[in-house]
Amino acid sequence: MKADYTEFHPAGQPPRAVHPAGSKARVLLTSVFGPYAQDDEYGSRAMNPMELYHNQVTRTQGPFSLRMFHRSWGLMMIQSNIEAPCTLLDFPVLKRFIEEIRDNEYDIVGISGITPNLLKVKKMCELVRQYLPNATIVVGGHIANIPDLHKRIDADHCVKGEGVRWFRRFLGEDDQRPLRHPTIYSGIGTRNAGVTVKDRPGDVAATVIPSVGCPLGCNFCSTSAMFGGKGKFINFYETGDELFEIMCQLEREMKVHSFFVMDENFLLHRKRALRLLELMEKHDKAWALYVFSSANVLRSYTMDQLVRMGISWVWMGIEGRDSQYKKLQGIDTFELIKELQSHGIRVLGSTIIGLENHTPENIDEALDYAARHVTDFHQFMLYTPIPGTPLHAELSAKGMMKDESEYHVGDIHGQLIFNYRHPHINDEQSAEFMLRAFNRDFEANGPSTARITRTTLAGYRRYKNHPDARIRRRYAWEARELATTFAALVGGAKLYYRNNPAMYAKMSAILKDLCEEFGWKTRLCGAIGGRWLLRKLRQEEKRLAAGWTYEPPTFYERNEACADNPAAQPCRYVQPIAVPAPQRAAGARELVSIS
Repeated sequence: MKADYTEFHPAGQPPRAVHPAGSKARVLLTSVFGPYAQDDEYGSRAMNPMELYHNQVTRTQGPFSLRMFHRSWGLMMIQSNIEAPCTLLDFPVLKRFIEEIRDNEYDIVGISGITPNLLKVKKMCELVRQYLPNATIVVGGHIANIPDLHKRIDADHCVKGEGVRWFRRFLGEDDQRPLRHPTIYSGIGTRNAGVTVKDRPGDVAATVIPSVGCPLGCNFCSTSAMFGGKGKFINFYETGDELFEIMCQLEREMKVHSFFVMDENFLLHRKRALRLLELMEKHDKAWALYVFSSANVLRSYTMDQLVRMGISWVWMGIEGRDSQYKKLQGIDTFELIKELQSHGIRVLGSTIIGLENHTPENIDEALDYAARHVTDFHQFMLYTPIPGTPLHAELSAKGMMKDESEYHVGDIHGQLIFNYRHPHINDEQSAEFMLRAFNRDFEANGPSTARITRTTLAGYRRYKNHPDARIRRRYAWEARELATTFAALVGGAKLYYRNNPAMYAKMSAILKDLCEEFGWKTRLCGAIGGRWLLRKLRQEEKRLAAGWTYEPPTFYERNEACADNPAAQPCRYVQPIAVPAPQRAAGARELVSIS
């Protein structure tokens, strides 16, 4: 069915009509095409690869940069939760995408992207019209925040917000049916210090997605805007009991001990989080949880609660000194981060460059403020008004937004230039300040992988003799490679920095602490493994200097209803427990007070 109209669907708005084929419609879901880490006419940029960490966290750490890819989790969630035959093509190159739509018949093609992907999505829509003229095109993801997207691309439906229930409605299915959770590894292709990690069962965390949207609604947050703005969110798993059951199934299916909790502010849903803790203790689960949380919500829990819940990694917004955001008011972020790390909780801090008060004269003070937090990782992003956010509306009303002829949409990715006229900083300065930010943090604090070694060791030392065996097991599991792999890493870093007295001393101190804790085996690994790793670091440096880039593999998967496509791998998921569908209003009553 080719619609004779183009629909834009704000968050939560259902489709106007059901597809004529209903659940028999053949569906293709796809991410935008690669290669990604190159400069091309479609908006790919060498400085904006398909790598979260290397892109915006460890960008200038050279051979020490953490490299990995993350699957298109939203598309995986949709595929696992519709009854129609559905194929997922994740990270295709352009030729592979063309082959798929040329050689196969599909009734619906769903494309997901972010704002810098506009030209890629436009090209993909044109190709679908060429090869599948009768197919219905559905576009979603963060790109749907663009208010006039339906005028810029040839799509039938532009869907802003949560896609599972929208697709169910469009296919005539029960949109209140409990959600299956796909089996998702949090990262793939992990690479560091010139070595691609060979993951063993249980090494990589499973991703679990309890909710989407963020009630805090910071003015720059495109995720909050995509799901309705401040105060709005959708719970996939309303209660701690539901979430615990899903996590138990993922544990059994994937043999995991840890979970990357993809929820913009997981601990904000206090009743659910504390019930999960209660069940973890009751059933003796020594899980490690990696979460996003704001500083004020973290402070609403005791350290004992965080440790018992298994919180071992937290992504926290620091934003900037004297920022306007309530989530930081009254919080000493320096003291909070130091305390978290003393309990073995690794911190990824996030700082905004280009706030309203930033100038060329005070930017170094802002960068020093960020670096002094000594987080294990540190993200830096430009203050960017993404379409659909309150910040974009505010700056548009003030006449500060640039005309789109003044920049390329592929360059508005938060690492290079502004899409508006900053009162004090021009485009050349913004690019230079971003590099300066990453370099300042790296030069002051060293490789992030060495920092997490130090924090993990601190936690292990503190809790290795804890009276609760469950807590002891969790810290022992997290410290399982400190004596070997991480000793070699720090040993290699120590040799790498032998001509840098300050950093050599930092690496030496970490290695000394490891050796004191674990003994002769660690000394051997630090010495012999360190020399081997130094060669790998030097090789990686040469590879990077020669222009080497990292690209994700292509994934080709089908759900159970898609029985006639043996070339695609079956997608995997776990079943929900039989409980009533969650209601958003109920979730709102669980929130930690954020006023």
